[in-house]
Amino acid sequence: MNKDTEIDMKDVELNELDPEKQPMTGDGQAAGGEKNGSVKLKVPEDEVKFTGLTKEELMKVAGTPGWVRTRWVLLLLFWLGWLGMLAGAIVIIVKAPRCKPIPEMNWWNEGPLYQISKLQAFSSDGLKGVESKLDSVSQLKVKGLVLGPLHTVQEDKPETLKLTEIDPTQGKEADLVTLLDKAHKKGISVVLDVTPNYKGKDDWFSDATAADVLEQIQVASEYWLSIGVDGIKVSGLGAASSSPEWSKLREAVRDNRTEDAKKRALIGVVESKSASEVSQLLNTSRVDLIVSDLLSTNSGGVERAQAIDALHAVQRSVGWGLGASKRDHLSKEAATPALVRLYQLLLLTMPGTPVFTYGDEIGLQAQGADGPMMLWDTEGEPAQGAVVNESAEAERKERVACRKWFKEISDLRGKERSLLHGDYHPLHSSATSLAFLRLWDQSERYVTAVNWGASSVTLKLTPTGELQLPEQAKVKLSMDPALKAESMVNLDSINLGPGHGVLLQFPYTG
Repeated sequence: MNKDTEIDMKDVELNELDPEKQPMTGDGQAAGGEKNGSVKLKVPEDEVKFTGLTKEELMKVAGTPGWVRTRWVLLLLFWLGWLGMLAGAIVIIVKAPRCKPIPEMNWWNEGPLYQISKLQAFSSDGLKGVESKLDSVSQLKVKGLVLGPLHTVQEDKPETLKLTEIDPTQGKEADLVTLLDKAHKKGISVVLDVTPNYKGKDDWFSDATAADVLEQIQVASEYWLSIGVDGIKVSGLGAASSSPEWSKLREAVRDNRTEDAKKRALIGVVESKSASEVSQLLNTSRVDLIVSDLLSTNSGGVERAQAIDALHAVQRSVGWGLGASKRDHLSKEAATPALVRLYQLLLLTMPGTPVFTYGDEIGLQAQGADGPMMLWDTEGEPAQGAVVNESAEAERKERVACRKWFKEISDLRGKERSLLHGDYHPLHSSATSLAFLRLWDQSERYVTAVNWGASSVTLKLTPTGELQLPEQAKVKLSMDPALKAESMVNLDSINLGPGHGVLLQFPYTG
């Protein structure tokens, strides 16, 4: 052996004896003569890169007959698909039910009017007190305040009439300006009642003085409107509108009638007139809103249904109340708390503008000619451990429940188009009950059913013409314990207990 061979053999022997130099995963060499644990990569000598076709090659291929036909087929398929989608869209638009246009709505159509005829009874601070209570009034979804009359006058003495001077017991003009500003920020309009002889027997003193007084009202109206008042109200509309001077007052209120300006309202009150006479007076006087006592003078369900039916076509110009035409409280017509809530439901779901007097939302009981003092402690719970008068506490809880009921219906009226300005369809009427349907286009439908009688009644809902009712409807609001909210009732026959009312709902089905 030569020297080099001896060195190689020694390396082999050392590798066999040294375990740290042995492979961990095998006993010998891997196939192919490679040592175990080693990887042998083959790197191509020349890397192949794809550079695509050149412009000349593309143009040569694109011009072949096969590709020309393919392009025409794809283009044809694209336009056929596009035209198909266009035709489908047109068919959907044509066949889809069209939405009925919303009628012209003014602020006096959008929510109830709230009369405060005796400011000192509403709040001892007069106009300042009304301003401080605007948050509470706003919660009722009221859209208009009707204040006063506020002017100074002595009973039956036209020479003492001062229509632009506020009675000092009611407040100051600066208080009215502040009230107007705050009310407008809350979305509440303010109307002044300028009925001249509101303390006397005849609203206009006499027929002989009507023309002269109307001239004074025209001047006063222009003055109050200039400081931000949103409307003028007068009682005794029949006598006033027959005067030649009436048109001047009407134009004085309407002189700002432009498309972008807020409309000022001219409101007239009429009493002891039939529905047809009220309709005729509405046309001749051309007031924006006429408030009548039709629900008070007609106590039967049939007569009330006829009055509503006669005026529903002009509902955006008709105001409804029970006692409101005389500035009386609802409780004067409704002898029990249950009836107060029943008439709240009726007025807030009828076609037209509901008109209430302060305190009607809590069932405030009428007391004498001066009007009852407003109660503001209805939400206050008795202090823990305090001695509680059970009778007084029961009355307080009833006022709380009454106000909550009012708020629920008023809020619903403002949200639902069927209740706000929907069509009216009579369904039932009897001596002590009535029911009607309110619907608008594709909106939810509502049925109001009330029974102010002393005994239970069964209402047979009978639609007129081509109108059809579903078999059942859902109870939305109910005064009757037998008709639970969210339950379903059959519309062919509804049983209502004495002094109860219910509001039913069913969807538009096409």
